Amino acid sequence: MQRKKIVVGNWKMFTTLHTAQDLAQRIVQEMSQLHFPETAVNALGESIPGGVDVGIAPPFVYLSELAKVVDHHPVLLGAQNLHHENQGAFTGEVSPGMLADIGCKFVIIGHSERRHGFHEPDLFLNRKLKSALLANLMPIFCIGETLAEREAKQTEAVLEYQLDAGLSGITAEQTVHLVLAYEPVWAIGTGKTATPEQAQHAHAFIRNHLAKKFGNDFARVIRLQYGGSVKPENARELLHQPDIDGALVGGASLKADSFMSIVKAAL
Repeated sequence: MQRKKIVVGNWKMFTTLHTAQDLAQRIVQEMSQLHFPETAVNALGESIPGGVDVGIAPPFVYLSELAKVVDHHPVLLGAQNLHHENQGAFTGEVSPGMLADIGCKFVIIGHSERRHGFHEPDLFLNRKLKSALLANLMPIFCIGETLAEREAKQTEAVLEYQLDAGLSGITAEQTVHLVLAYEPVWAIGTGKTATPEQAQHAHAFIRNHLAKKFGNDFARVIRLQYGGSVKPENARELLHQPDIDGALVGGASLKADSFMSIVKAAL
């Protein structure tokens, strides 16, 4: 089942302008040296570009400068968050249109740090998701359970609820522009990683649930990322599980060598 892999670096609230530019330039340089197959065929029998999609999500304040670095290069620029309204009196917020205007191609929505640190509820995230799609931004929509929920054997119930609430009102046709990231909260920034078997089980559950909502054809082409302490040492085994189509990388994306090792592991 061919789905183009996607590896994205979430830089969170790290880097200075200088280190962000340097990191982006090194990623661009290394990407230019990789040789990808020109085309592949997806689950619907359609030709798609071969290789792997690679993206970076720097802090808001550096997006405009990094747009210049990645321009005309095979590195996607994205944001870590957005507001669901396209304009208005929302002090301190950034709209989907603003992100698209400066060259962003994707946006991360519902990261566990937004859900649990900033208490963003599922229906609020659903509004963000719809707004991103309207602005032609590719949403990377994050879901995942806490340690307490996993230990209480509630993982599947949590994922089902987050999928149903977060994707409410989304059409099957819109899902082809969507990436879902499974990130167990207990593995974010902790050094703990779901085993390949645990990660695959969760991804398979997600895909099966999507098939019930949108049909098998669409569920087969939706790309599912794993996020949670992905490192060069564990990337290959994770990324070659049958239902894992990429990685949402945190700390390991802040060094070009480690990030590109994860990119290469996706090939």
